[in-house]
Amino acid sequence: MSSISLRNVKKSYGNEVVIENLNLEIRDGSFTVLVGPSGCGKSTTLRMITGLETLSGGDIFIDDTRVNDVPPGKRDISMVFQNYALYPTMSVRENIEFGLTNKKIPKEERQRRISDVCEIVGLTEYLDRKPANLSGGQRQRVALARAMVKQPKVFMMDEPLSNLDAKLRTQMRVELINMHKRMGTTFVYVTHDQVEAMSMADDIVLMNQGKIVQQSGPKELYHNPNCIYTAQFVGSPQTNILDGQLPEKMKLGFRPEKVRLHPVEAGINIPASIQTKEMLGSEIIYSLQTPYGVVMCKSEEDMEDAVKVTMGVEFSSMYLFGADTVRLPFDDKARAAVSAVFGGPSK
Repeated sequence: MSSISLRNVKKSYGNEVVIENLNLEIRDGSFTVLVGPSGCGKSTTLRMITGLETLSGGDIFIDDTRVNDVPPGKRDISMVFQNYALYPTMSVRENIEFGLTNKKIPKEERQRRISDVCEIVGLTEYLDRKPANLSGGQRQRVALARAMVKQPKVFMMDEPLSNLDAKLRTQMRVELINMHKRMGTTFVYVTHDQVEAMSMADDIVLMNQGKIVQQSGPKELYHNPNCIYTAQFVGSPQTNILDGQLPEKMKLGFRPEKVRLHPVEAGINIPASIQTKEMLGSEIIYSLQTPYGVVMCKSEEDMEDAVKVTMGVEFSSMYLFGADTVRLPFDDKARAAVSAVFGGPSK
């Protein structure tokens, strides 16, 4: 296992700065997920850690060793790519064994490792098949097994599940979580999918425009966003953000599942009408038209379209953001300002 440290890391292509002064600590043995929209710098960060991209500035340490000038093959890192990168003419066994043969690992040790890792990922009965005769999920397991069998200090994974269908992605997420628990190795995983990040990570690094917006555990990221970007990136539907002419250009935020379709005692109450409803089995997504724009609501209550309601949100469920979009404390002064604009507690 290994910890990873990025210190004032910069990456530019000509005059275009992709990452500037990035500082990141990845804990030893953690399952850390870098998440964000396309072009935010997460894959570039991963590739710099592995040595596939050179740094334009700063330093990267694996444990206490500076690795800026260490070749990729010497960093003791295994990487799993989106496209699997399997050798089509080799069997599953040969694909998994290839890296060990290059490292001159003795044959008996190679066979033992292959047997152990194939038992973990469920490939034992497919060892003699070629990749063309495997399903997408099985090919992904081969790519994982090939990385695991090297017994690296760090696993790096770049969008490894994006080519799989929804059902298989869910299954593979569970398998990756279990694999991490069994191995205890440091995992660094890149995705644009918030569901993957929230369901697998014990530490999430949310990025945007080459910068870290927030780094925390999934629960903290969801319940305590530090800015509007975090609040709206995590969760579906997005966090509602209302302006309503609050003082000092502040904005009010609250998640759709915190919206009630009836008045509340300790919060705000806003007249609304139901525009649309989406049945999602155990819950329903409503879009509500209010004097302050459309508000999304996630509820178990089944109501008809075009019905007028009083929409309630409790103070304890609210976020307040400043003009710079950064989270502010929701104190008595903020509560009074929100009540004055949006309507106070129900009488």
